[in-house]
Amino acid sequence: MGYLEGFGVTFKQIFQKRVTKPYRIGNGEKAPEPERRHGRHVLNRYEDGMEKCIGCELCAGVCPARCIYVRGADNPVDDPVSPGERYGFVYEINYLRCIHCDLCVEACPTEAITETKLFEFSFTNRADAIYTKDELVVDDEGLPQHLPWEDWRPGEDQHTSAWMRATSPSGSAAFEDTVAWSGELGYGIRAPEQGQLHEDAVASTGDDHDDHGHDDHDDDHGGH
Repeated sequence: MGYLEGFGVTFKQIFQKRVTKPYRIGNGEKAPEPERRHGRHVLNRYEDGMEKCIGCELCAGVCPARCIYVRGADNPVDDPVSPGERYGFVYEINYLRCIHCDLCVEACPTEAITETKLFEFSFTNRADAIYTKDELVVDDEGLPQHLPWEDWRPGEDQHTSAWMRATSPSGSAAFEDTVAWSGELGYGIRAPEQGQLHEDAVASTGDDHDDHGHDDHDDDHGGH
């Protein structure tokens, strides 16, 4: 295709119907957000305040954009940070690289990293774009920290693990109404999502396993 033909293709689009949605609706408010929108990450904590991250680095390994940097360390015997042997000593996310694919959330074995609905944050310098562990860990109420360059709106910091608690659309309907998520600081054990729709759902095998490979007598702290 030559230059003229290329410009012709572009010119034809002027008369096509617009498919771009307005950023804001008529009254100036933000348009409704999808329930499972992928936004800024958080590092979750258990109900007792301990961190869920064990510094395994699986999130960093699976990240296609190489935006996550993690280093684990042995838990102090007298003052452990997480319930395991190790914890995330260093945790950084470079949002100049992050593509919000959520592969890190899928890879995490302890449900430590999830995402909020916040997608409006900008930086005046590159250093602010690199979120550290101190900025990512939820506060004592189990809510994300609100940083100066973030434009939080009501509800964007709630239910940060909502979409991960649901059965995937292509998953088995047998997991509907099944709680497969450990307790979180500020929320406890959240109820499972309802109304999973999939016509070709695979029949249940009858095993008492959740989608993380634990049976119904094990919790994420290793207890029975």
